[in-house]
Amino acid sequence: MSPGQIEGDRRRWAFTEDGPWQVEESELQWLSGIDVLRATTRRQVPLLTGRRRVPDLGRLATVSFRLGVALLGWVVFDRRRGGDASIAGLSRRLRMAAEHLGPTYIKLAQIISSGEGLFPAPLVEEFRRCRDQVRPESFASVRDVVEGDIGRPIEEVFSQFDPVALASASIAQVHCATLHSGEEVVVKVQRPTIRTQVHRDLKVMSWLAPFLVGRIPVAALANPPALVELFAETIGEELDFRLEAQNMLDVAEAFAALDQRGYVVARPHPRLVTRRVLVMERLHGFAFEDLESMRNAGIDTHDVIRIGVVGFTEGCLVHGIFHGDLHAGNLFVTPEGRIALMDFGITARLTPLERTAFLRLMLSGAIGDVRSQIEALRDLGTLPPDTDIDDVMSELGLDRDPIDPTALTQEELVAEIQRVVKALLAMGARLPKILMLYVKNLVFLDGAIALLAPDLDMVGEMARLSTHMATTHGERLARDAGMDLAGFEADRGAIRAGFGIVDGDTDSAVTYRELKARRELIRKRLG
Repeated sequence: MSPGQIEGDRRRWAFTEDGPWQVEESELQWLSGIDVLRATTRRQVPLLTGRRRVPDLGRLATVSFRLGVALLGWVVFDRRRGGDASIAGLSRRLRMAAEHLGPTYIKLAQIISSGEGLFPAPLVEEFRRCRDQVRPESFASVRDVVEGDIGRPIEEVFSQFDPVALASASIAQVHCATLHSGEEVVVKVQRPTIRTQVHRDLKVMSWLAPFLVGRIPVAALANPPALVELFAETIGEELDFRLEAQNMLDVAEAFAALDQRGYVVARPHPRLVTRRVLVMERLHGFAFEDLESMRNAGIDTHDVIRIGVVGFTEGCLVHGIFHGDLHAGNLFVTPEGRIALMDFGITARLTPLERTAFLRLMLSGAIGDVRSQIEALRDLGTLPPDTDIDDVMSELGLDRDPIDPTALTQEELVAEIQRVVKALLAMGARLPKILMLYVKNLVFLDGAIALLAPDLDMVGEMARLSTHMATTHGERLARDAGMDLAGFEADRGAIRAGFGIVDGDTDSAVTYRELKARRELIRKRLG
């Protein structure tokens, strides 16, 4: 469908064709002052995580006790087992501590559980158990929040309001409802005391974090103080649903501008959005993991994957915005084969420098320009601004021919990984928030490919994506990245090398199954 054929609010936003209402920006009263609100929320982060005197003693004692029990149990019973068994034991004890400590710590565990590849596998696997174990608030509490924020009794706004939560998470829960005008909606309701709890817990976390440096093996690559700061930046905007509603509009607007109609976003209600209540259009579809139902409906799951990867990449590189918490609970597939996104509390917004750095990272990777990739990572904040790129290239061995990790012995592979990690830490390497969210989404897309399209040619898809970006957005990207994209052609050999395949063959397909088998071989060699 051409842009001229698209009617109503869909011209500007990637919404459904037959929405329950039309969104007009001039009617969105909750948008007033939203940019000031967002800036104020961000300025609170250093106030909540900065060095300070001892925080709330009662909460500090509770947190210290639960973490102390977890660490003591690990030292006495698990540490002597060594390796994955030791980390698995510690992960289980930390998960139990998080559940005892309540919503803030469960939320932190949930964020870590989406970080496969960034945190140890046993920790990620254990923390995934936190996702669906948050007890919902009573309906009386839900009623108090809704009526307090909207200013009217529930019965005056909704003809039907399901008292049983459709889903319950650490920050909020959602209920199905119907407006008096007949529209089906979803109502997201914040837990009544969560804002106070989060702020109190952040102060405790930031006070304790420096004492945990070097004492918890699962935090070796993401040290506790940095993790707390990252968590504070992430959770701050989730505590005001007006910011989430604006995120919905901005992501939907980016998709529409890109003509990415394979994505769809629910319409927020023009009037029923407050700090603690978000009423939105109800969408229907298949769970992202329901492969059988999608195939029975005639949905091409390979196309779903392509929609997901291209839309995510374009949103990030062209408009500098993307959904920051992709996982199976935050999206589903409509009967038409579109990807419906939900829960925009965590939405990544890139600065111009970050967007340009991501752009150079992708395009230079597609043509095998390793130096430009390191420069891009530096500009993203992974390395200090004054880092000498030549030193990095030499120290990490990036100025030499790439090594196939499957060709190394177990001792050689372990030694090489230890050498690289030690060198990166010595250079002051860190994981900035925006890169963590990006990598988390890549990890989710990786798992989605494993489920929906395991036979996809990964080298071919990466080459196709890079070429699409260069040809579709070539003029703008060339200007922004400072690269000459005339005659751009993806280097399949460089892409294969990025996957650790250095056999000199640039023509053969490399399916996801084959890449997974290589990873498994490497994992076994690491013990």
